[in-house]
Amino acid sequence: MTKKIFFLALVLVNSIVVFSQGKDAPAFKIGAAKIDITPKPADFPPHITGVNDNLYVRAVVIDDGTTQAALVSTDAGVWGNTWQKYTQQIEKELGIPVANIFISPSHSHSALMGVPGNDPKMALFQANLDQTVIEAVKQAKAKLQPARIAFGEGKAWLNVNRDAIDPKTRLWYQGPNPNGSSDKTVAVIKFESLSGEPIAVYYNYAMHPNTMFMSGVLSADFPGIASKYIEEYYGDKPVALWLMGAAGDQNPISTRPMMNVGKFKTNAALASGKAKDEAEAIMMGSNMDVQVDPKILARQSQMISSLGQLLAEEILNVLDNTKRYETKVSISGDQKVITCPGRKRTNAGREGAAGTYDDGDPVNIRLSLLKIGDIALTGVDAEIYNMIGQQIKSQSIFAKTIVATTTNGMANSGYIPNDEAF
Repeated sequence: MTKKIFFLALVLVNSIVVFSQGKDAPAFKIGAAKIDITPKPADFPPHITGVNDNLYVRAVVIDDGTTQAALVSTDAGVWGNTWQKYTQQIEKELGIPVANIFISPSHSHSALMGVPGNDPKMALFQANLDQTVIEAVKQAKAKLQPARIAFGEGKAWLNVNRDAIDPKTRLWYQGPNPNGSSDKTVAVIKFESLSGEPIAVYYNYAMHPNTMFMSGVLSADFPGIASKYIEEYYGDKPVALWLMGAAGDQNPISTRPMMNVGKFKTNAALASGKAKDEAEAIMMGSNMDVQVDPKILARQSQMISSLGQLLAEEILNVLDNTKRYETKVSISGDQKVITCPGRKRTNAGREGAAGTYDDGDPVNIRLSLLKIGDIALTGVDAEIYNMIGQQIKSQSIFAKTIVATTTNGMANSGYIPNDEAF
């Protein structure tokens, strides 16, 4: 399946080649908006005890004079059916084609990623999210103004491959593997007014936002900190949007605070007698009302502040050094759904446990492409491993290629490893 995903992603990227761009192209316009979606304490879903940092929906609408596109980043999960509802409504009400819409959740593990289920407060949060995504795109479109665009790249040594072999058991576990494949590239799209005022920043990096996992507090994790840092640096004039890169096997370079909280809650779940094994305890622990040592929670918060600020500083460096602007660009998008053989797991566990499987229903995976001038935004609605993302970028015919994951829905494929990792 990995090779099929990689091949078809390249076909999709390389299929849109010819664009009218240059002196005869219409003037380029952009608008941006940001809306807070943090629930009030009275509306917290079960097992949420507080807020570390606020959650947002951020949106950018771009116009090439002929068509428009929308870029949306949310600090909450957006699943397959929900994504379809959003994009169809945006197309119907605002005239932006579905193929030109990129909706990328931050994938923060502490920002209400789950579907509503039967909980009324989660349903309330979901209803607010549904309205806010559409409203953010409307506000961004209403702010369209002549603009220019630039692309730049930097490097950040904040992520690490997380597929490791336990030195004692010699089995796989989730741990730092400094020798594993890991792309350090920070890709940045810079949008600003013709007078040089910042309007929006669209940035991409391959790292899991999971530091606040199991904390019991709401947080957009390091992407929320990075976006806030960038926005405040420019006097809250621009909107900074994050989209996760090929981070299926990429963790922050240090996960100690997250692991400490996870161990505490996992042990609590095992001690309760409700979990039959550690794998079940991990899942149960994330939803347990257990008081965690405030010092451990403080270290989690400190870690995302460190990661977010360091990433933001590199983005600011890229913005400072990115000077080649375009004011006349064309927009075009395409999407394809591919189907791969599926399987279902018949045993439980994750680390150190080989899976057993039966044949399952076929798996549909959505591939997306949005071209903005000579910049190619590629998306897949799953978590692909880093090497796949590196191969797509290295073999794309477009030098300015960005790979975004968990974008435009969330496939039931889960992780898609490269062949070596598999």
